[in-house]
Amino acid sequence: MKSNVTNDVFYVGADDRDLDLFEGQYIIPNGVSYNSYVIMDEKIAIMDMVDRRAAKDWFANLEEVLGDKKPDYLIISHLEPDHSANLAEVLERYPEIQIVSNAKLFGMLPNFFDVNIEEKKVTVAEGDTLSLGKHTLHFVMAPMVHWPEVMVTYEETDKILFSADGFGKFGALDTEEDWACEARRYYFNIVGKYGAPVQALLKKAAALDIQIICPLHGPVLSENLEYYIGKYQTWSSYEPEDKGVFIAYSSLHGNTKQAAEKLAEILEADGVEKVAIADLAREDMAECIEDAFRYDRLVVAAPTYDAGVMPVMVDFIHHLKAKAYQKRRVGIIENGSWAPIAGKLMKEQFESMKDVTVLENIVTIRSTVKEADIDNLKALAKELEKTV
Repeated sequence: MKSNVTNDVFYVGADDRDLDLFEGQYIIPNGVSYNSYVIMDEKIAIMDMVDRRAAKDWFANLEEVLGDKKPDYLIISHLEPDHSANLAEVLERYPEIQIVSNAKLFGMLPNFFDVNIEEKKVTVAEGDTLSLGKHTLHFVMAPMVHWPEVMVTYEETDKILFSADGFGKFGALDTEEDWACEARRYYFNIVGKYGAPVQALLKKAAALDIQIICPLHGPVLSENLEYYIGKYQTWSSYEPEDKGVFIAYSSLHGNTKQAAEKLAEILEADGVEKVAIADLAREDMAECIEDAFRYDRLVVAAPTYDAGVMPVMVDFIHHLKAKAYQKRRVGIIENGSWAPIAGKLMKEQFESMKDVTVLENIVTIRSTVKEADIDNLKALAKELEKTV
């Protein structure tokens, strides 16, 4: 779809509602958008490309905006294939075009494309500018947000930040849904490991007068930007977004599930602000990771399995560790019929994470939930409810 961002800046991206897994692993029930933009001026700049799946729609949108004009520049801010897959065809269609990016990206480009662009390269670095006429582009390096070659571009006339994967979200543009939910799930699963680089970029962005944010996924943001930037400040600093308890469980025969649900019942009866619960074997792992980062407290409940921990819980904890989970309090419930060891192993994993406090009342269930176990769950609930 082609649409106006401003008088001279046009959206030429495309929705993909047929893709079921983003990056081959994240469920996207409402698809995803691949965003690209064109700045029409004395010199014409294309801002990024789209995935090969959307190439036909993208070129049609591009031609509608360009008419009989030819683009002068293609700015590539991020080399991931969902934003750069059409480079070879762009070079065929527009042989005079110049390719603008940074040295790190150009160094990685042969990994993806067998094209000769030595005579077409315009290499930019931090603070460099490119005049298109009345529009001037300022280039800001953003390494490890979330690849090493990433840069963002600030257009000073319309005060637009072309933010690469920053401020992106899952979901096609024609989907009506809460921005924060799918942007949060996108952030923690795609970018979450790289909080410090995101913080560094936000510090640079704070010096700019930004009126519009144009990400590579999700809607163009032009109102209440403080809200979106505030979310990124919270997420990238790993601070909890909401007060509440997320209970993540795995259960072989329903007994650990019963313990997790009983704890949720106790917490809700005690007036805990928010209690969320998820069966890790049945619910979207990416959404579970999102909730673990969203709330200030986490409880993991799992049975001992093959002298270890039930695999889906191992996977959940692995994801948390990979995404730099920190600054949280964690409660543990284990189950085991003859040699429970899940609690010990889960505790070791969480204690290896930064600023994670494992609560003292580790609850051990011996197969089925008994009256004494409920007393122990109440003790764990009281510890979770303590104000820190």
